[in-house]
This record gives sequence, structure tokens and C-alpha cells, in this order.
Amino acid sequence: MIDLHSHVLPAIDDGPRSLEGSLDILRAAAADGIERIAATPHVRDDWPTTPAQMEQALEQVRAAARRHEIPVDVLPGGELDLVYAAALDDDDVRRFGLGGNEQLLLLEFPYVGWPIGLRDQLFHFTVRGYTVVLAHPERNAEVHADPERLRELVDVGVFIQLTAASVEGRLGRRNAAAARALLDAELAHLIASDGHAPAIRAIGMSAAAEAVGNAELATWLTHDVPAALLAGEKPPSRPARRRRRFFR
Repeated sequence: MIDLHSHVLPAIDDGPRSLEGSLDILRAAAADGIERIAATPHVRDDWPTTPAQMEQALEQVRAAARRHEIPVDVLPGGELDLVYAAALDDDDVRRFGLGGNEQLLLLEFPYVGWPIGLRDQLFHFTVRGYTVVLAHPERNAEVHADPERLRELVDVGVFIQLTAASVEGRLGRRNAAAARALLDAELAHLIASDGHAPAIRAIGMSAAAEAVGNAELATWLTHDVPAALLAGEKPPSRPARRRRRFFR
């Protein structure tokens, strides 16, 4: 599996406080079946991570993973706030390119409210040449009330990423119901851990894949789409819908 959203870098945001904590997350990722994981620290007003800080911490984690023989490839990235990212110049934005793809951005969907002019904000990034992955909209109350609001964003090329713990149900019923609704409406394209620690905010990708209840769709969400986006390619077609159990 490929995990394109994690907070694995030490002492840089609200992820692990130490390098050992980073290694604990990587060990959990390896045990969960993850081969590649993007380190995506917050880039916003309360965590104003710079590209240099991300790159320095990334090299530290990569070196430690090699020393400890943890078989997970750690990739660069950032989880960028919409407004904060719009003010960055293209050189900095490209250095936060998701998984090392300079034209691929992970943008953070707010937990509260629906941003005014959201479609236009995302279109602005498209005009600048970027492909946008929108992180965890299923955790927003506006999406809980009306998941179909995301369709206008998907229709203009935005990719929707669900948090594994939402899909599995560990983040509560409303988040799980919204994740299910987005998957049923074919408005979700990736599952990622958003892992902050090996415990509560754990990896849990394999459990989420199982909860999808459709092996082909789970593979599409956790491998096929993220692999294509990293390569700058068009993702393969979504597996045909079939009757399935959904969630335990």
C-alpha cells in the first residue's frame, strides 16, 4: 500500500516529538503493509513549516530508517492550508510536492465551515499547474450534512482523500457515515492514514481497506490511484460497482 498523508517527521508539527517516535510510526506502517509513506507536516499559521525544515527532518528520518532496516520508503510532502499555500511562491510550493511530484499538492480541508469561494481557490492552483488532493473532507460538518457538495470539486479534477480511521470507524459514526457516503457516490479516490502516532492516530490502512468490503476497490484506493498520482499519470478507471458488505 501507499500512504500519501502522515505526520511522521519529529518535532516539526503535532506528530511525534522525537526521532524514536518517528521510527515507531514507520515500524507500524511496515507491519500494516505500507511500502511508501509521504511525510506531510502541517504548513499553516500555527505550524509554519518551511521547505528546508521538512527536507532536513525527512533526511534525518530516512537515515534512521535505513540504520534500523525499516522497509518503508519515506517521501517528501506537506499538508498545506488553503490560504497559507496561496501566499507561497511556486518554488516553495513545488518543494512541498506530494511524494516528490512537484505538481501534486495535498491541501487540508478545514474541519469547520465551507470556505467561501472554495472552488475558485482550488481552480487557482489548477491554473498554476498543480493537481490537488484534498485531505479528509469527510471530517467536516458541512460534508456530513451534504456529501454531494464535493461533486463540483471532483468534477474540476480534485482528488478526495479519506482518513483510514474514518473509513474504519475509529473517528466516530458521523465521520464513518460521511466516508461511506463519499465512497458510495464515487467521490473518494484515496485512503491515507494521517498517522500522527502508532496508537490513537494510528496507521490502520489495512483495517480501512478491509472495511471497504471490496478488494478491488480497496486496492484502487490504497495503491493504484496514489501510485498513478505520484508518477504524474492519469489514475486507472475505478473498479465497477458491485454488491458488497460495507463496514463492520
